[in-house]
Amino acid sequence: QVPLVESGGGLVQAGGSLRLSCAASRRVFSINTMGLGWYRQAPGKQRESVANITKTNITDYEDSVKGRFTISRDNAKNTVYLQMNSLKPEDTAVYYCYAKDSFRHYQGQGTQVTVSS
Repeated sequence: QVPLVESGGGLVQAGGSLRLSCAASRRVFSINTMGLGWYRQAPGKQRESVANITKTNITDYEDSVKGRFTISRDNAKNTVYLQMNSLKPEDTAVYYCYAKDSFRHYQGQGTQVTVSS
């Protein structure tokens, strides 16, 4: 059972929007008490944290996405989302979701986001 599955990536023009979803398998774990977030990795670049949300819904964002991206969670659906607006070509990357607490860390397999200029 894959613990986290991302969806919603794709090709979009600059200025457009995408909504990424990351569904956690209830057979593996519940997200209710876990911190959640998204990483991204572009070709030839290091992985960077994009956004995260605590179990109490405190959010934090990487500076370049502040005001454009919004992370949210739906514990009832065991899912975390990343709403991405005003996309730029430099946002092109593979986006990975993760879930973690003091003892566990899960990461998804990634979804490609490509922003054309």
